[in-house]
Amino acid sequence: MTDQVATPGQISDRVIKKVLATVAFSEPQMEQLRRAFAPAEIIECSADDGATIESALREVDVAVLAGDLDERHIAAPNLQWIHCDHSGLTKSAKPELFKTNKIVTGSAGRSAAALAQHGFYFALALTFEARQLFRDQDSHVWRGIPGYTEKLGLVGKTLGVVGYGNTGKEMAALGKAFGMKVIVYTRSFVEAPSNVDQFFASERGDTIDVVIEKSDVIMLATQLTDATYHMFSREQFARMKKTAFIVNLARGPVIDEDALVEALSTGEIAGAGLDVFAKEPLPADSALWDQPNVIITPHATPALPDRTQRSINMIIANVENYRKRRPMLNAITEKDVFTPRR
Repeated sequence: MTDQVATPGQISDRVIKKVLATVAFSEPQMEQLRRAFAPAEIIECSADDGATIESALREVDVAVLAGDLDERHIAAPNLQWIHCDHSGLTKSAKPELFKTNKIVTGSAGRSAAALAQHGFYFALALTFEARQLFRDQDSHVWRGIPGYTEKLGLVGKTLGVVGYGNTGKEMAALGKAFGMKVIVYTRSFVEAPSNVDQFFASERGDTIDVVIEKSDVIMLATQLTDATYHMFSREQFARMKKTAFIVNLARGPVIDEDALVEALSTGEIAGAGLDVFAKEPLPADSALWDQPNVIITPHATPALPDRTQRSINMIIANVENYRKRRPMLNAITEKDVFTPRR
C-alpha cells in the first residue's frame, strides 16, 4: 500500500484506495460505510461470490468481511486491514497471519449485553430448576420438587467470571445487580470497577483457583486460544463446589466435554448451561443432550435491536484509527492464536 508522503519528523496518514465488502448490510447501512471510507472505491459482493472476491483481493487495501478470513486474504498483496464482522475470531487468528503485517479486527462487544443476559438465563433456570417446573406444569403437578421452598436464589452467592472482555464486563455488572459477590479471572490485568470484588489476571501470575473453588456460578466468556483450550477439565470440576453451576458462552473447547459429562453424571457439579460445543451442531448422540442437569441452547442468542449499528460504529471508528495510525479497536494479536486439535 502506498502512503502519503510525510513531512520530515511526521508520520503520514494511511491512504485507503479500495475496499472489499462482503457484509450483508442494508442499503442505508452500506451508505454509512461508503461515507466513512470515502473517497475510496468499495467493491461490494456476497460472501460466496468467489470470483469477485478473488479479483478484488488483487488490489484492495481493506476488507470488511461477513465471516472469517482465509488463505486468500492472508496472501492478498496489498491488503493491510481486515475486519471480520463477528466476535470470537478463533478461526481468523491463524499463526501464519502473524508472519504478515496485516491488521485484523472484529466486532466483539456488539452483542455483549444480550450474551450476559443469556448467561443469567442459564443461571436462573438452573437455580430455579426450570426444566422440572415445566414438566410439573405440563403434568399439572403442584409443588412437585421436594424442598423447593428451602432453596436459595442468587442473592449472596458468588459469581465467577472467566474472561473480562465486553461480555465478561456485562456479566459482572448483572451479577452485582443480582446481589452476588463477583470475582473475575482473565488474561490481562485492569483496574476493576466497583462491581468486581476480586480480580485475578494470568499475566500478573495469578491463578484461577479462587474462581474454581469459591464460585457458585462460573460463567465462561473468554476467547478460545491455546492457553484456554480445555481450561475446565477433570481437575477443575473436581475442585468446584458440588452445588456449583458452569455456564459456557465462550467457545466449546474451553471445556473438556468428556470430563464435563463425567462431572455431571457423578454429581461433582450441580449443573451446566451450554450454548457452545466442541462440535456444532451438537451431535444427536452426544451424552450432553440427556443430562437432567444441563440446559442447552444452539449457539444462538436473541439480538440487540442495534447490533448491526454497533458493528458499523466500530468499523467507522477504526477507519479513522487506521488512517491516523492509532490503536485499532478489537485487534487480535499472537496471544489469540488457537491451534486446532485433531
